[in-house]
Amino acid sequence: MDDLTALMSFLRKQPSTSIMTVAERRAAYDRAERAFALPASTTVRCWERNGLIGELIEPKHPIDDRMVLYLHGGGYVIGSPRSHRHLAAAIAIAASTNVLLLDYRLAPEHPFPAAVDDAVATYRLLLQDTGQRLAVVGDSAGGGLTVATLVAALRAGDAMPAAAVCLSPWVDLTCDATAPPPATIDDPLVKTEDILAYASSYLGAAPTTHPLASPLFADLCGLPPLLIHASASEMLAPDSMRLAEAARVAGVDVTLEMFEGVPHVWHWFWPRLETAKVAIAKVGTFLDDHLDGGNRQQRKLK
Repeated sequence: MDDLTALMSFLRKQPSTSIMTVAERRAAYDRAERAFALPASTTVRCWERNGLIGELIEPKHPIDDRMVLYLHGGGYVIGSPRSHRHLAAAIAIAASTNVLLLDYRLAPEHPFPAAVDDAVATYRLLLQDTGQRLAVVGDSAGGGLTVATLVAALRAGDAMPAAAVCLSPWVDLTCDATAPPPATIDDPLVKTEDILAYASSYLGAAPTTHPLASPLFADLCGLPPLLIHASASEMLAPDSMRLAEAARVAGVDVTLEMFEGVPHVWHWFWPRLETAKVAIAKVGTFLDDHLDGGNRQQRKLK
């Protein structure tokens, strides 16, 4: 059995999370820090500025002045640096850059726009530090938050970063167009009832089409070069395809790469999945090309 077949079989056997409390879901997601060890060539330091918190992940030989702001997934309700530290570290190695993994506020305790406010405030701090040798990367809800952060920053007159990357992004919280034809769905991770519940927890009284909650409906004109990764068979595949089309119409330099047969944010499983390492290498190359990539050093995950 190959690694992808084994992983998909494992995921299909997992019990539904729908009966879990929010606290139980958060704890289950955060167990990733025990399941997936950090690469030996990275170090992690606590980061705190102006009331914002996160983790600064540093590869062994980062290129000076580069920085990635990483926004984790989890439906705006779960997820943390503990759940995504290993993925942010992999991207740090692939792009030879330090990565700030932001611990933004979560719903339902802190509904929209708390996550956007935290991400924009952090983005501005990093922009002051690095200038435009900065990129923003996010997965799932964090992919939507990546776009929302840049839209909000652009509206406020802030400079744009060198690039942005969205991994299986969730950009339409109306949840009315999140499923491709049934014959193409093979998604053991994302279920309709889950995203509806997460959207309700996050939005509070905000409309589902608010452009900073569902950035698919935002004016994307002026955004930086954008790389989008998605699985052709995941529940949120239409979000990626529609985001790419909207970005193209707005004149954004956008690259959409669809992968076959992999789960939602398969990059997260890189310690167990070769296809995830391939995808992360593509992310690293894209970031390197835009973060002054003249000093590219090809690195492999171990």
